[in-house]
Amino acid sequence: MKAIEVTGTVNNKGELSLDRPLSVNKSTRVRVIVLLSDEDSDEELLESPQESFRQGWHDVITGNTFPVSQLWDGIDAE
Repeated sequence: MKAIEVTGTVNNKGELSLDRPLSVNKSTRVRVIVLLSDEDSDEELLESPQESFRQGWHDVITGNTFPVSQLWDGIDAE
């Protein structure tokens, strides 16, 4: 059995909508495990490593970066 982790949303009818299509080669039945965040939790779902890389690469290409020398500006380390 192969595991694929994706994020999605459950609507008020209890229907699951994935944020992106699954990359599978054939039509097949699946088992689904749904992990819900606590309602009072500020926990955010983490992006997949691939999506995180894509976003980081996009930031580099578009110039949405900061020089390393500015990373600690405004932080008082004692």
